[in-house]
Amino acid sequence: MAVISYREAIRAALAEELTRDENVVLMGEEVANFHGAYKVSEGLLEKFGPDRIVDTPISEAGFIGMGVGASMLGVRPVMELMFWSFYSVAFDQILNNAANVRYMSGGLINCPIVIRGPANGGTNVGATHSHTPENVLANHPGVKVIVPATAADAKGLLKSAIRDNDPCFFLENTILYGEKGEVSDDPELLIPLGVADVKRQGTDLTIVTYGRCVLHSLVAADILEKEHDVSVEVIDLRTIRPLDIDTVLASVKKTHRVLIVEEQKPFASVGSQLAYMIQREAFDELDGPIHRLATIDAPAIYSPPVEVEQLPNPQRVLKAALAAVE
Repeated sequence: MAVISYREAIRAALAEELTRDENVVLMGEEVANFHGAYKVSEGLLEKFGPDRIVDTPISEAGFIGMGVGASMLGVRPVMELMFWSFYSVAFDQILNNAANVRYMSGGLINCPIVIRGPANGGTNVGATHSHTPENVLANHPGVKVIVPATAADAKGLLKSAIRDNDPCFFLENTILYGEKGEVSDDPELLIPLGVADVKRQGTDLTIVTYGRCVLHSLVAADILEKEHDVSVEVIDLRTIRPLDIDTVLASVKKTHRVLIVEEQKPFASVGSQLAYMIQREAFDELDGPIHRLATIDAPAIYSPPVEVEQLPNPQRVLKAALAAVE
């Protein structure tokens, strides 16, 4: 085990898979000479060369389309978006072509492409660079949507995504890039897609969350136990699709109260779907209504102190959790 950052864990996963499989390539804006907008690909060009670490023009529709086509021919491209906010520019390639080709070809053509990059607010870059599109992506059958919260999960899940035969959309977080944790150096240690992780055991309340909100929820859970004698179980979904609803339901049946925490806007979000599924499958197990905490329903703002309050944070999670156990 080594203690490395979230950024270094993603880089390690890329390096290991590039070494393991000569069909793996990394493509995107400035991933080669500039080492990526967030330096995730630092050192990869020098190790693997310009045929496998490829800079592209600033055209998301163009280079994502190139990756989709290459994946149909046996390449395993990992495509870096500088921001997932730009997915809309490549919507046709991502969600018309990549998502549907296996189904429309009767299973004859796979599209083993990974599209990765940051999807988060909290960095004061405004409304056009702060989208969290996991709900839009997960609405399309045939794709996998992955949102890791820790360095270890980022590495293990990315390796699984690169080896998967379906389109995998890997949503990172710029604020997490510097977060460190213990990560295995075993190149064959994978984390299966579609399996949630119980990050903290508890008996009084289940918090279901993912991405950076996992960290907020863990901080709030510690405060709840120390200051309010409330025992909180924290479920990290890790993947949005496939969704491990069984782990969520098992926890809800134990605690009988649930709070869903997400960085999405509240309308038609991942949390909306979760609330419906929990209500449908475990209604009789609930001792109170399902509670939700999301980003305040307004475009992201440039002001740092205002954006902190617009997004979930430990204090907002704490307040929502106390309301859920009243």
